[in-house]
Amino acid sequence: MDRNHTEFMRLALNEAKKAGQKDEVPVGAVLVSDSGQILSFAHNQVEKLSDPTAHAEILALRSGARKAFNYRLLNTTLYVTVEPCVMCMGAILHARVSRVVFGTYDPKWGAAGSLYNFSKDDRLNHQLEIVHGVCYEECRTLIQDFFRTRRIEQKNSK
Repeated sequence: MDRNHTEFMRLALNEAKKAGQKDEVPVGAVLVSDSGQILSFAHNQVEKLSDPTAHAEILALRSGARKAFNYRLLNTTLYVTVEPCVMCMGAILHARVSRVVFGTYDPKWGAAGSLYNFSKDDRLNHQLEIVHGVCYEECRTLIQDFFRTRRIEQKNSK
């Protein structure tokens, strides 16, 4: 299964790179059925769509639900390059995704183990498996480089 995790995370990384090329925060996601069928690909489009909910995870869930003709995405795995935020984890839980696999933690917004851990909150009616650290270095470097470049650009524009 680890080999498959890496293969699917590489697809999510390709999506994240597409976002970065469009000056979006480089986060990518891939939704996969338990049989290994890819249900959807997505990357952040917050800027393009002027939509604060247009995170890669949300877009992948929407597309996957349309393909499955069901908002409940039972027996699926969501691969995402960066730990999902509170909003995305809420949607993931509502969709009944079975597993989230992510690359790097998000200590400022993360809700799958760093800042919060919605996946193990037994007060919620759904718990899911979390796998972290898949393609960690590449995911971490991609997001850090993006924000480092953005800070330099902002500093130089002043």
